[in-house]
Amino acid sequence: MISQILSDSANLKSTLSVSTEFTESVGKAAEALFAVVKSGGTVYACGNGGSTCDAMHLCEELVARYKRNRPGIRAMHFMDPSFLTCWGNDFSLEDAFRRAAETFCTDKDVLIAISTSGNSKNVIHAVHAAKSKGSKVIGLLGRDGGALAPLVDIPIVVPASATERIQEVHITVIHIWCELLETHYGLAQS
Repeated sequence: MISQILSDSANLKSTLSVSTEFTESVGKAAEALFAVVKSGGTVYACGNGGSTCDAMHLCEELVARYKRNRPGIRAMHFMDPSFLTCWGNDFSLEDAFRRAAETFCTDKDVLIAISTSGNSKNVIHAVHAAKSKGSKVIGLLGRDGGALAPLVDIPIVVPASATERIQEVHITVIHIWCELLETHYGLAQS
């Protein structure tokens, strides 16, 4: 079983590594992230469950560091527990990410919308709000991209049905972005 899980994960990543559509969308998203960073904007991120952890991981890598010393990159996730529980109690958890996006996002920013199904209602609401504020939106999605794929500016779709395999690729994409920002785009200190 262990060997099969490792093999399934490696095979999916190997297949995606030769997909021009996939690698070009990851690169296009990295360029969009660099443009936001260079202009002084902020990277925002949201998702549910494991995707929440991926959003938090992305922000941690950007604010602190990935592998190299560099100035911090402005990044924030929408997972503040006091805000989420307040909004969820008083209104609805389905609208909590929307509220955060309409509060924080501007036309200088980018929202990373993470959903393994591509159909998370609260993430869809956040995308609409971010776009209404002029933010660029990148989707880290799974399966066929779901309802989010046509809504985001740059969809990165992992065409798999197993949530855990999709999440494994999502975290790899996050690490690719960090590597590109720190090396290819020269944000790390020499």
